[in-house]
Amino acid sequence: MGSTGADAVMAAYGDDAGFQAWLDEQGYVLPGTAPALAVLRSRGSAYVDGYEAFWTGYRTGGVMQELGWPRTGARVNCVQAIPDDAIPPAVVNASYRAAWLESSAPGTLAGPAPTPGARVKRQKVDVIEREFFDDGKAEVGAGPAFIDSQIDGWLSAFICDDTKGAAFLWTLGS
Repeated sequence: MGSTGADAVMAAYGDDAGFQAWLDEQGYVLPGTAPALAVLRSRGSAYVDGYEAFWTGYRTGGVMQELGWPRTGARVNCVQAIPDDAIPPAVVNASYRAAWLESSAPGTLAGPAPTPGARVKRQKVDVIEREFFDDGKAEVGAGPAFIDSQIDGWLSAFICDDTKGAAFLWTLGS
């Protein structure tokens, strides 16, 4: 990983055989126009790592580690410690699902492009009138939009905050 050139290995969770097995188990078939499995896995992994700011722990390999997992000090549901060298199956499965979503609708993981001024709110008090432009809440993930509740469910287990998940849901715009 980290090499360059045409034969570069992309950073991604899981492997092509595991991704294909996951697709088969789910009954999913990739469209004929889909990129290579490794490319899709790389995109799915990048999307999953967009949640990293909310996860417990820190990268075991430090800043030079290409992916967000494995992590040191990570916990499941704020309680159960995850081994420092482990990549939880939920993270791999979430990256596979994100990869499949991307294959089905290219660009999905990037989300829709924001439309400046799409949401307008006006306030009038007496003769004073104000207008606010809001393009929406900040959201979790690599793209600017909430993508998939199943991915969120898998990845929320690694988030620990004092609001019992309310901060995570608020961030998603729920």
